[in-house]
Amino acid sequence: MKQAKLLCALLLANATVASAAGLNLRWSACAADAGVQNHTFACDTNIGSNTIVGSFVLDHDMLCVGASESVVDLSAASASLPDWWRYSSAGTCRQAALSIAARNGTNCPDMFEAQGSMNIAAYQVGLHGENSARILSANGLQITVCLSLVASQEYGIAHWTIQNSKTVGSGSCTGCVTPTCIVFNSATIYGCCSDLTRLTTEASAGSNYITWQGGGGTSCPAATPTKHSSWGSVKSLYR
Repeated sequence: MKQAKLLCALLLANATVASAAGLNLRWSACAADAGVQNHTFACDTNIGSNTIVGSFVLDHDMLCVGASESVVDLSAASASLPDWWRYSSAGTCRQAALSIAARNGTNCPDMFEAQGSMNIAAYQVGLHGENSARILSANGLQITVCLSLVASQEYGIAHWTIQNSKTVGSGSCTGCVTPTCIVFNSATIYGCCSDLTRLTTEASAGSNYITWQGGGGTSCPAATPTKHSSWGSVKSLYR
């Protein structure tokens, strides 16, 4: 035990310091793999899906990382959250349409090398207004396993898949065409020796939010080019 603590302390003392730490959120692929910021869907089929990819960059090496938590918020350009965006709770229109899995990209490897257990811990509707929702996710390794992460490397933390089920036809859910803003609010990475890193800012300008159907009428900076909103003003809506 003493040897393990000594080793951990020595490794932390020699950790690399770098810049550009923060969060990325993109459609289809991570930022380093050319994921896109906006996704437009014709809402004309129940087949297929849409993938949101979350990733992060550290400014220092982390040792024996064993768990992570993610917070993703969304708000729709409507008075209340459309049925198409209501998941998880029993009785909602698209209860099983949202899922999570590990993300292992070409330039953003899975932080847990396909050994983690992925879970959506909660899908909370109305936390920041009737038109909003929050996805709380957790990723963890077995207690006997841990992996080290290095600074400046973009790592995949998760990808969330939104199925197109119940978009058209009998029993369909309204709201697919409603523009929406989706924000990667925070990620907490847990390492050894009580080393904990909480990321709450973008890795590069505008990199930790995406839009659906252009995002018009939402608070996303990219949604309305004529309105010069700062990222700080947008993020304050989701605290």
